[in-house]
Amino acid sequence: MPMITQFQENQKTMSTRVIADLTEKRHDHVKRDVENMLGQLGLDIPKFGGIYFDAQNRQQTEYLLDEELTMTLVTGYNIVLRNRVIKRWKELEDKALKPVELSRMELIQLALAAEQENQALKDHVAVLAPKAQALDTIADTSNTYCIRECAKTIGIKESELIQLLIDKKWVYRDASKKLQPMAQYTLNGVFANRTSPVIKNHHDGQERVFLHMRVTAFGLTRIAGLVEKSRMKGVFVA
Repeated sequence: MPMITQFQENQKTMSTRVIADLTEKRHDHVKRDVENMLGQLGLDIPKFGGIYFDAQNRQQTEYLLDEELTMTLVTGYNIVLRNRVIKRWKELEDKALKPVELSRMELIQLALAAEQENQALKDHVAVLAPKAQALDTIADTSNTYCIRECAKTIGIKESELIQLLIDKKWVYRDASKKLQPMAQYTLNGVFANRTSPVIKNHHDGQERVFLHMRVTAFGLTRIAGLVEKSRMKGVFVA
């Protein structure tokens, strides 16, 4: 954990360990050079100090330098070594300019945030028109997902996801082999049961409706977390 106070939080720095690696010098020699340089520049040496732990978990010291001080330091080194450090700074700058690529989990979290905002609006409307909202909720399947869509989003086979949810007792198969959510996971908002339109049986004339299990946006994040934990345990291959 670096103990630097004069750098802004997002300001790039380069540690003496990296500089030592790039210039093929011993770290203690690089630290000595930094101390000489900071002393000649009249700077407070301890303010540039930081700590790290080596392979034996022993606490060690290093220095963190901004670009100007790094270039000042390596000016005394030969051209090849200076070039390596300059290239590394260029890589850091190029990386900072690249657009951020979001992971699948980050995208799911964004979807959850959008769903929460949408749900807050729905709750407000429900206060004004509870009956209409109740009817809309029964018929609406927007902002929910089927198991196949969840598996595709998370990056897992549908059959593997179903088996995982059954093994963890999040869902079960009813007498007709249809997937149904366990009650507690419906109550906590992971799953939602949506009713089908009324279907009339042509043989006996009876009208029936069926429940279809859907996964909420919140449920998608919970299931993604469950899959990730299983992958870490080696149950699935990422």
